[in-house]
Amino acid sequence: MKYRLVYTERAVKDIKRLDLVSKKRLGDTLNRYKQDPLSHAKKLTDPQLGTYRFRVGELRVIFDLHGADIVILRVGHRKSIYRG
Repeated sequence: MKYRLVYTERAVKDIKRLDLVSKKRLGDTLNRYKQDPLSHAKKLTDPQLGTYRFRVGELRVIFDLHGADIVILRVGHRKSIYRG
């Protein structure tokens, strides 16, 4: 099953702040992960932020699954993404 990527406004804002190389790497990785997202994801212990995360180098992508949609909630550096 192929999933569709859906970005929240906050995720778009986070991605705009990234440098060009990180944006390209993130886009390439997310397109690969669309085929089977749960095989590449880890479940988060704190569901307040989101349900799952992807690791893309130093970046973390926080997302939820809604049917055939991967809803990207946040994108950020691994040191700061989990802070409130």
